[in-house]
Amino acid sequence: MVKLIAFAAALGGLDTLVFAGGIGENSPTVRTRICDGLGFLGIELEEKRNAVNEGVISAASSRVAVRIIPTNEEQMIAKSVCRLLGFGGIASAI
Repeated sequence: MVKLIAFAAALGGLDTLVFAGGIGENSPTVRTRICDGLGFLGIELEEKRNAVNEGVISAASSRVAVRIIPTNEEQMIAKSVCRLLGFGGIASAI
């Protein structure tokens, strides 16, 4: 959380906080624990939306949008490996 606060300070605040990846996409408890102490940044969660992993989980009164963005980690790893091994054409097809 310290790094998030440092980034927010360096940026002069946040417009959007994004959760992605396995835990970020699928763990309402982790998202709640991360956001609980961030009200001073304008972050408020809508618990019902958070509980069902909706795309936007911030409350209507939140000054910062909080979103869940699905990722395909395996695909990204496969593309990176193909590029490193010199199979660029395969990487773009994945």
